[in-house]
Amino acid sequence: MGSINFTNALGIHGSALQLRAARAEVLANNLANADTPGYKARDFDFQAILAGQTRSKDQLSLARTHHGHIDINGATEGEDGELLYRTPSQPSIDGNTVDSQIEQALFARNSLNYNASFEFLNGKFKGIKGAIRGD
Repeated sequence: MGSINFTNALGIHGSALQLRAARAEVLANNLANADTPGYKARDFDFQAILAGQTRSKDQLSLARTHHGHIDINGATEGEDGELLYRTPSQPSIDGNTVDSQIEQALFARNSLNYNASFEFLNGKFKGIKGAIRGD
């Protein structure tokens, strides 16, 4: 009997959960800077990163865009990661590209997706626990 391999048992869902948490931070940062002149809204393409993750099977890596930012997943300073600038539908006069309503909607959707991923992983762990116990 072989050992349990969590990577095979959980698939991409653990990485998806980490990615959704990182996206929540990016979206929250956008909302926090909605009134900052010249601030450019950032986001990353969740589908593209997840597709790359399924191909490479490597750990997700996100990077700080500024030396003062919090280090996520051991990222090093100077890397740009997968963050992109959001194209505004109507930029403000002061150069800020954050649309609070769009950011709030994206944040809410990301929260729902995070909770769904979490519940899915929770079910997987319950299944593994049941298999170990022989239920």
